[in-house]
Amino acid sequence: MSAHLDRVILEMGSGVSLRSGNYTRAACRAVEDAIYHSSLSFPRELGLNIEEDLVVQVTIGVQEPSEVDADAVAAILPHGTVSVNVVNGGLNVPYPEQGYTTVIASAGIEAFADMSRFRTQS
Repeated sequence: MSAHLDRVILEMGSGVSLRSGNYTRAACRAVEDAIYHSSLSFPRELGLNIEEDLVVQVTIGVQEPSEVDADAVAAILPHGTVSVNVVNGGLNVPYPEQGYTTVIASAGIEAFADMSRFRTQS
């Protein structure tokens, strides 16, 4: 990421895979939770090209990071140049008597843009 980009959006969400133990499903639901509660019009109002000017970084926390399909998570984001980083986090809730584990994922979504043209010069 270029040093001149400013973070303009930070959204958080959580997602769950109740019985299948599917880490990607939980991660996708966490991203959906974060973005579906937002309607951000300021990038367009400021004349930003939301496809070219926004750099989106997604961080997913789950107990088994290698089990998340980062490309499937990235495909959910509607705008910007997207990257996904999957880290150790989230929560597994085992139900051994039932034979499954509930997977809880956390998502942090950051969007960055060059806002230098909006700064006033002194």
